[in-house]
Amino acid sequence: MAAVFPANQVIVIGGGLGGMSAANQVVECGGKTVLLDKSSFCGGNSTKATSGINGAGTKTQKNKGIPDNAEIFIADTLKGGAKKPELAKVLCANSAADVDWLVDKFDLDLSLVARLGGHSQPRTHRGAERFPGMTITYALIQMLEKVAEKTDRARIITKAEVFKLIMNGKAVVGCEYRKAGAVHKEFGPVIFASGGFGADFGSDSLLAQYRPDLLHLPTTNGEHCTGDAIKMGEAIGATTTDLEWVQVHPTGLVKPDDPDAKVKFLAAEALRGVGGLVLDANGKRFANELGRRDYVTGEMWKSKPPFRLCLNKAAADEIIWHAKHYTGRGVMKFYESGAALAKDMGVPLQTLVDTHQAHYDAAKKTEKDPDGGSYPAYPSGKSWDEASGKTGSGKKFYHNVIDGSKVATEPFYVAIITPVIHYCMGGLECTVEGECITKAGVIPGLYVAGEAAGGIHGNNRLGGNSLLDCVVFGRVSGKAAVKYTFGAGDKFRLCPTPPELKELVK
Repeated sequence: MAAVFPANQVIVIGGGLGGMSAANQVVECGGKTVLLDKSSFCGGNSTKATSGINGAGTKTQKNKGIPDNAEIFIADTLKGGAKKPELAKVLCANSAADVDWLVDKFDLDLSLVARLGGHSQPRTHRGAERFPGMTITYALIQMLEKVAEKTDRARIITKAEVFKLIMNGKAVVGCEYRKAGAVHKEFGPVIFASGGFGADFGSDSLLAQYRPDLLHLPTTNGEHCTGDAIKMGEAIGATTTDLEWVQVHPTGLVKPDDPDAKVKFLAAEALRGVGGLVLDANGKRFANELGRRDYVTGEMWKSKPPFRLCLNKAAADEIIWHAKHYTGRGVMKFYESGAALAKDMGVPLQTLVDTHQAHYDAAKKTEKDPDGGSYPAYPSGKSWDEASGKTGSGKKFYHNVIDGSKVATEPFYVAIITPVIHYCMGGLECTVEGECITKAGVIPGLYVAGEAAGGIHGNNRLGGNSLLDCVVFGRVSGKAAVKYTFGAGDKFRLCPTPPELKELVK
C-alpha cells in the first residue's frame, strides 16, 4: 500500500449495518476509519429489517437444542437461489461466529429464533422487543460514535454524498464527496456499503435499465437507495453481476387510507414464521406461506387481491411487539373475532372456518406422518396441504395452528399486503474477501459489502440473510481493507489492536 501512497485509514461508504460492521471491524483490528453517509443520519435500510439475522450453530440455537450447522445452512441457501458456492460458504460458515460477535461485543439480545421461508431449521435470530435490524444496527452505530468521540480511530461524516473514486493507476486510493456545497476528498482504500438500487426510479435508473417491468411497483427502500456504489464501480471498470435479479417481497403493508403510497412498510417474514396465513380476497389460502419469496409473490400474481396476512392469537402473541407496532402505524388491524374479520372481508364466516380447518388437518397429518402426503413439498419431501400442494411447493412446517371451530370467536391481527420491490441481489462482483474485481482481476483498494455486493444470493435471497450478509461481508471486507493499509508484516500499522472495542470507549 505504501508503494502507492501512505494510507492511514479505511474509508467506508454507507452507514447501514454493512458499513457499521466494516468500520467496527477495522477499529477492532487496530486500524482507523472514516465513515461517509449521504443521509443526515446513519442506519440505512438495515434499521427497517424486521425478521432477524440468520446463524447456524449459534450459542442461542445450542441452548435451545436446535440441530443446525453450516452445512445444512449452505444447502438451504443454495437451494434458495444462491449460485456461487464459494460465497455462500463464507456467508453460512461465518454466520454462527458473527451472530455471537453481535451478542458478545455489543451486548445484543438475540435470544429468540424463528424458521423463515426456505429454511429447514429455525435459525433467524431476534430479540424480545423492537425490530432486530434497528436494534442491531443502532448498537453498532453507538459503538462507532463512542470510538469517534473518545479516540482518533474513527470519524463519522453525514450528509456526505460520495460521487467519484480517486485512482492511482489501477488502484483505488480515495474518494471525492459533496457536503454543504463543497467538494472534499478522503484518502485510503474504500469499502462500498451503500445499499442497492430499489428506489432508483428515474428514466435512466438501474431499475429502468434492468427491470423496467417493476417500475410501477411500490418499494420498501429509502430514497437513498439509488445504486451509487454500482455506478461508481462501473465507472472504473468494476464488473457487476445479477443486476436483473430484483427481489419482489410478497408482504408490503398497505395503509388503507393511503393505498397507493410508493414507499411501504414491510411485514416481517417472521409474521409468517410464527404461523401467519395468507388469504386471497375470497378468504382462501393459495400458497405455502413459508415458501421462497419469489414463489409466494408469483402465486399472488395468479390470485385475487386484496390479500390479507392473518395471525391468530397464539401467532400474534409470539410476535406481539411487531403486531402492536404495525397496528399503531395503521397498517394492521385487530379484530376481536373471526366473525368480525369475515364481515369486514365480505366473505362467509364458514369460508374462514373451512380454510383454517383444512390447514389444521394438514398440520395434524404431518405430525402423524411427516414423510407422507399427496403433494410435493418445499424444500423437499411430501406435503399433506392441498392449498399449497397444488402449486408444487407444499407446506411442510406448521406453527400455532387452530382448528376451524375456534375461528368464529378467535381474535386476529390482520394486514392487507401487496408485492413490493425489496432487495437487489445483484451488485458489484466480489471475491470471498469482499474485493471488487474487473475482468482482469482484483481492483486494489476497493471492497464491497451488503446489498451493494452481487452474487452472494443468486436469483433469490432467503429471509434473514440480508442482515447476515451485511455483518459477514462487512467484517470480511473490513479485515481485508485494514490488512491492506498495514502492508506486508504490518509494517505500517498505526495503532495497537484493542483487546476489546468496549475497552476503547470506557
